[in-house]
Amino acid sequence: MTTEHSIPRIAVSSIGSGALLMALFTTMWALIANHGYHGRDHHLTEIVFIALAALFVVYAFTIFKTSKQFPEATSDADIAEKKRSGKWFGVIFGLEGIFIPIAVNIVIALHHPELIIPSIALVVGLHFFPLARVFKRNVDYYLATWTTIIAITAMMLLLKKSITELDGFAFVGTGVAIATSCYGLYMISNYRKLVATTKF
Repeated sequence: MTTEHSIPRIAVSSIGSGALLMALFTTMWALIANHGYHGRDHHLTEIVFIALAALFVVYAFTIFKTSKQFPEATSDADIAEKKRSGKWFGVIFGLEGIFIPIAVNIVIALHHPELIIPSIALVVGLHFFPLARVFKRNVDYYLATWTTIIAITAMMLLLKKSITELDGFAFVGTGVAIATSCYGLYMISNYRKLVATTKF
């Protein structure tokens, strides 16, 4: 069964925006992981994440192009939902930007600079929980839980000196890159399902 342009353009283009963000974040965390793997042969891990990031960029521009075939939001419900989700996304994203430097400064004040990367990952993981509620997506809960567990586990291992600081970079970078990669693949999957059920 197919639907005939009942989906507003913003719903499609937002998938493209999300894919671009996941490309950026996947690259960032892959580079963090690569720093931790310094001197060790884990180039395949970096290649896989960078390749996925490139895939997300290609799909993002494809999605933006496809979105032009969908109508602008015209119903009161669509417009209200766009304003609501946009407002809360901005608030959550802004709070994330505030709490990251706060978390970094806390661990530095406690004389544990090795916890900087895990503390950033912890804030990133926690910010997915309210996003799940705003966008009504269960996948955000899974990503939030995974990333938070990765961050807390790294903190515990580092405090116990079970791993080195470079190991922490590798562990957290790889763990969070897996989360952002899964999110990007989830967005691509949603886009493909959307196209498959829409008449053009």
